[in-house]
Amino acid sequence: SSLVSGSYFGKGCPSVINQYPVLKQRIVAEWLNVQKAAEKAMAAYQNQSPYSIDAAGLNLQGFYNGLERLFEWIGRQIDNSIPEGGAWHRDLLRQMTLDVPGVRPSVISQQTAVSLEDYLGFRHIVRNLYTWDLDPSKVSRLVEQLPQLISALDADLTEFGRFLEAAGHADEG
Repeated sequence: SSLVSGSYFGKGCPSVINQYPVLKQRIVAEWLNVQKAAEKAMAAYQNQSPYSIDAAGLNLQGFYNGLERLFEWIGRQIDNSIPEGGAWHRDLLRQMTLDVPGVRPSVISQQTAVSLEDYLGFRHIVRNLYTWDLDPSKVSRLVEQLPQLISALDADLTEFGRFLEAAGHADEG
């Protein structure tokens, strides 16, 4: 594979390479928090009361916030680039789908990114509306999609973690 052949990283850059294991552990820890937010959203939604819809909505917001935090870390530490401007949140999500030769493989698949766009948009709504204005059908749809999305994200982030692990050992060869 390209990871083994060293196409993403070279030898002799220990300052960069040493940060990869640290970044990987930060991603692992934050991913657990993201999963907890998703679980809380699903659990809250079970009750179907207005308060549980609000709680589910707030946890859906937390779910996306945690993912975006991961993406920002990767953008800052590996890409040395965080998008700017009014659409930076969406641009950052798209950036994570890029395979950047000589830098890193994609963090998430295109399909995962498309699914996440709904959560990004919903997060914006939660931040800018009162929770009692949340559309219960929108919350329902997002909660129902969480298990499949969590599975896809877990696969994508596990694969990216393998890259970070290999990159962290690239100077040992």
